Amino acid sequence: MNPVNPYIFFDGDCAEAMHFYEQALGAKLEMMMAEDKAPGAKPLPKGKKPRILHARLNLKGGILMASDWMVDDPYPGMQGFRICLSCATKADAERAYEALSKGGKVYMPLEETFWNEAFGMLADRFGAPWMIDGPPKKMG
Repeated sequence: MNPVNPYIFFDGDCAEAMHFYEQALGAKLEMMMAEDKAPGAKPLPKGKKPRILHARLNLKGGILMASDWMVDDPYPGMQGFRICLSCATKADAERAYEALSKGGKVYMPLEETFWNEAFGMLADRFGAPWMIDGPPKKMG
């Protein structure tokens, strides 16, 4: 079966968010295309800032895809989901949590749980909701 990868929408700050994630998570931004650079794109109205049509970030095997909200309906915000970042080590989880929580909102501090060495929940400064998951505890 193929992996499931999240695709999230931003309200005009997709480019800033994806560059932030690239730096904060040590990821690789593989693609980012603004609407005015798409094949067959029409010129934007004067003074309109181009929105991101599609972005793809490689998170060491996982993929996070995103764009700016492009439909006429008002942006609904990010709700009803969380992006789960599974980290190989507790130190990796601590680094990711620290970077993503700056300017954001902490829902659960990063702490040891009965199932793993570190777990925490937050929304970053862009409003994206995250679960940071450290390595599982050794059972037995």
